[in-house]
Amino acid sequence: MKIELKLYASLGQYLPDGAERNVAQIDVAEGVSPATVLTDNGVPLEHCHLVLVNGIYLAPSERSAAALKDGDALAVWPPVAGG
Repeated sequence: MKIELKLYASLGQYLPDGAERNVAQIDVAEGVSPATVLTDNGVPLEHCHLVLVNGIYLAPSERSAAALKDGDALAVWPPVAGG
């Protein structure tokens, strides 16, 4: 199945070749978890602060248990500091 992987700020370096504007269409196994997609793409989970699936926040405790579906959008941001 295909999903959209969106990695922002410093996480963009982990996007596969062919990604455009921080977004890549990738093939994944049916029912794979967001955590598995991220680790399979080399993204350190400790750098994943904000994780959304189709715009809905996933708490850290849900990231290994949730199952992605065909067409889902997985968007991830690292911790951000500012002021």
